[in-house]
Amino acid sequence: MARRVKCLTTPSSLWPCPILFLLLLFSFAYLTISQFVSPSSQVAIDQHALISFKSLLSYPSEALASWENTSIHFCHWKGVTCHNLGGEPRVTALELENLTLAGPISASLANLTFLEKLHLRENQLKGPIPQELGFLSHLQSLDLSVNSLEDVIPLSLFQNCSNLQNFNLSVNSLHGTIPGNLSNCLDLQFIRLEKNMFEGEIPSDIYSLPKLQELNIWHNNLNGRIPPEIGNLSSLTILSLSGNKFRGPIPSEIGNLSSLVDLSLSSNQLSGTIPSSIGNLSSLTKLFLHFNNLTGTIPQEITKLVNMRFLRLEANHLTGIIPKSLGLLKNLVKLTLGGNQLEATSLAEWSFIDALSNCTRLRILELHSNNLGGMLPKSIGNLSKNLEGLDFTGNQIAGSLPAEIGNLNLSIIEMRSNRLNGTIPKELGSISRLEIINLSSNFLTGEIPTEIGNLTKLFFLVLDTNKLHGPIPHSLRKCPLNVLSLAANNISGSVPKEIFSIPNLSILFNVSNNYLTGTLPLEIGNLINLRTIDVSNNRLSGDLPSTILGCQLLQYLYMQKNLFQGSIPLSFSELGLQVLDISCNKLTGRIPLFNTMSFLNLSNNYFEGEVPVRGVFQNLTAFSVSGNSQLCGGLPELSLPSCTQKSKHLTKKLIVVISVSGVFFCIMLLLCLFAICRRLQKSRGFSDVNSNIMEQYRMVTFAELFRATEGFSPANLIGKGSFGSVYKGKIDWEDHEEIAVKVLNLQQKGALKSFMSECEALRNIKHRNLIKILTSCSSIDFQENDFKALVFELLPNGSLENWIYPKANEGTLPRLSLNQRLNISIDVASALTYLHHHGATPMIHCDLKPSNVLLDHDMVAHVGDFGLSKFLVKTASSSSLSQTNSATLKGTIGYVAPEYGMTTKVSTKADVYSFGILLLEMFTGKGPTSDTFKEGINLHKFVEMALPTRIAEIIDPYLLMEMEESSGTDVSTNESKMRMLECSTSVFRVGILCSKESPKDRPRMEDAMNELINIKDAFLRLAV
Repeated sequence: MARRVKCLTTPSSLWPCPILFLLLLFSFAYLTISQFVSPSSQVAIDQHALISFKSLLSYPSEALASWENTSIHFCHWKGVTCHNLGGEPRVTALELENLTLAGPISASLANLTFLEKLHLRENQLKGPIPQELGFLSHLQSLDLSVNSLEDVIPLSLFQNCSNLQNFNLSVNSLHGTIPGNLSNCLDLQFIRLEKNMFEGEIPSDIYSLPKLQELNIWHNNLNGRIPPEIGNLSSLTILSLSGNKFRGPIPSEIGNLSSLVDLSLSSNQLSGTIPSSIGNLSSLTKLFLHFNNLTGTIPQEITKLVNMRFLRLEANHLTGIIPKSLGLLKNLVKLTLGGNQLEATSLAEWSFIDALSNCTRLRILELHSNNLGGMLPKSIGNLSKNLEGLDFTGNQIAGSLPAEIGNLNLSIIEMRSNRLNGTIPKELGSISRLEIINLSSNFLTGEIPTEIGNLTKLFFLVLDTNKLHGPIPHSLRKCPLNVLSLAANNISGSVPKEIFSIPNLSILFNVSNNYLTGTLPLEIGNLINLRTIDVSNNRLSGDLPSTILGCQLLQYLYMQKNLFQGSIPLSFSELGLQVLDISCNKLTGRIPLFNTMSFLNLSNNYFEGEVPVRGVFQNLTAFSVSGNSQLCGGLPELSLPSCTQKSKHLTKKLIVVISVSGVFFCIMLLLCLFAICRRLQKSRGFSDVNSNIMEQYRMVTFAELFRATEGFSPANLIGKGSFGSVYKGKIDWEDHEEIAVKVLNLQQKGALKSFMSECEALRNIKHRNLIKILTSCSSIDFQENDFKALVFELLPNGSLENWIYPKANEGTLPRLSLNQRLNISIDVASALTYLHHHGATPMIHCDLKPSNVLLDHDMVAHVGDFGLSKFLVKTASSSSLSQTNSATLKGTIGYVAPEYGMTTKVSTKADVYSFGILLLEMFTGKGPTSDTFKEGINLHKFVEMALPTRIAEIIDPYLLMEMEESSGTDVSTNESKMRMLECSTSVFRVGILCSKESPKDRPRMEDAMNELINIKDAFLRLAV
């Protein structure tokens, strides 16, 4: 009989049971752990880590579509790379770049224990970097750049980083100091931390990384000195410390970096001389030392850098002559030495120009703002045929401009503010690529060469402040000029009407302070896009041209000190001007009412009668009427005599006016009776509004529209809205072959009211940027049902919506460029400014959105769909405009101003809100109801949170692509891209202001338009 083991209760006999228990426990634990760490379980952990990572993110549906498909193995998910390790697939790379992923980075990624590459650049990731990522001991490449990550860099990232080679956290909102334990990462080759908010000094651990090839911490707030230890980084090929606050000298040890290709130390506070040891950097192709406080001469040792392509030393305090040995740099593409105190007076000191003829790849030569004197050598014509830009502005160069300059193939000539004399060489007219000529503030004489008219790419011609004489050449009409300024010369003759046929003239036309005579041609009204006209201080005479009303974007008009006569045309008061100066002329008659503007100068003329007290005349500092002895009334502060009822002559005039008015009243009464009779005759009763439309425009029948649209075929349907559908049609009219027909769905509640509103609106408004109505049709169809339609001109490029979101049009449209978006935004703002401030009766559009903005063949925007528009009227008790009741107003979700739901009154500020949203949408490529916006975030807040440092994260990716393409391979800090980002930032600020929640915080539409015009002007100036 077998003995049974008993567990005794005495202390001496307890030991057998605990041992058995522990053995069983260890066996169970072993089985459990073995099961847990089996390869199949590890695979499951990888999958769960990925799912956890995805669960915290929001993203477009197509971005991670494969991750949603349970039938696809996770190793085949988008961006996931696996390798067989131990017979099982394990995640080794996660690459999800530029997919608009938004949200925090999950710490669960630390469970991907074999991860070698983690690339999540160009998304919208936010929050801190999980410190758990430091557990990824196999990680070789970490790229989280171009996101919205914040907080500090966790120290843990560098505690277990022996395999890390690439570390990129650029373009985020990280701050604090750069961790000092980088010495653990001995394989580190690339450190990229540019465009963050790091402070303090560069940690000394960086200088002990033997394999480091790139150190890029451009555009932070780092300070201190650049230490001599920088010379220890013998493998370094790129060193970019620009845009910080480093001070002190450039250490001579920097010459030890023999592998260096790119050295960028610009925009700091560095002082002292350029070390001669820099000549040891034989591989250097890019040297950026501009915008510092460097002194001394340009060291001869720089000329040893025979591979140099981009040399920028501008904006320092360098002295001495420009060494002619720079001509040894035969690969030089860009040389900028402006903003120093460099000298040249003799031919020997100008010999560097002869030497630079050896640099056959040279494209940009900038020597502006120095102390260069003497005469330009004729050898300037021997410079590179690839030379695009030549800038000698702000020197003391004398003598004539050599005719040999015509041998070059330049795009830009900048020679302003020198002492040049002689004539403008006609050879400039042979440089077919010329886009910019600026020779202002010199002593040039002679006539403007007619050969300038041969320059079919010239858009900027500025010859101010010289001694030029003779007429303005008619040939300039062939140049696509944006800017034409010939002010302060001795130019005579008349203003040629041909100049006003230049369709591109949009920024400035300035011929002031000359000796021009004759009248101002009526063709001036052709300059529909021009912002500033200055013809002041000449001898122009005749009447002020009433056609000026055609200049729809005109902001500044200077006509003072001429011999103009007659009265002020009413069209002048209808312009949306900011400044009008017509002082010191011979103008007569009464002063019309002008709307609010920055300044109005009517002084020293012969005006008579009462000075208004409304509009601009309410602000004493905003206008001047001095020197007009026959004026009366106005503000008390003017101290003018009071206006009295007097003179028989006035009485006679009054009798005539009353008589004419009586006759006019009788005629109007008869017309009203006739209209009433017509209404009574109609079996279905047309509206008064539609009758007026029909009387003003050509008649069209239902049958004609039916044929034109092929029976309102679905194939011709081009749009559909709340109250009807829009069809394209073909019709045999003299002035139009293609039309757009908006057919009202009269079964829809509110459609008839919408039709009446749109008829009334379109009957009362006319503007370049508003949709043009051709006629309307109110009839019955073939089944004797009511039929109502509006007929418009067909705009071939469709709606703005299709251009912002080409997928809605099957991707057939190219994306809008930055310049096109700017132009369209100004067009829309101009239309709303007209509706709000310059129409016969102010109007609110009430439904501004991309689908209601249409583009013609020139991509000019036209605002349409006035079915919800409302007129503003004056109340009986006040002269101010009252707000319309919003109880019946509707609109489109996302574009409707918040006050629609909080008050019964809505003002023009509601349109300003819609415009702000439209502006943000145009430049982000995201609609206000996008799935991207969650947790209380809307389009306004989305953009506001990104300003000003994270614009690249929110801007439409297609604009970023344009910026990259415009930057090309020029490594000069992607200047064009930076200009475009700055421009976009300014536009976003306007959009944010316009879409403020409170109406009182929003600007007037006119002010928003002016700001956009300023942004465009600044962008064009910077672009040149």
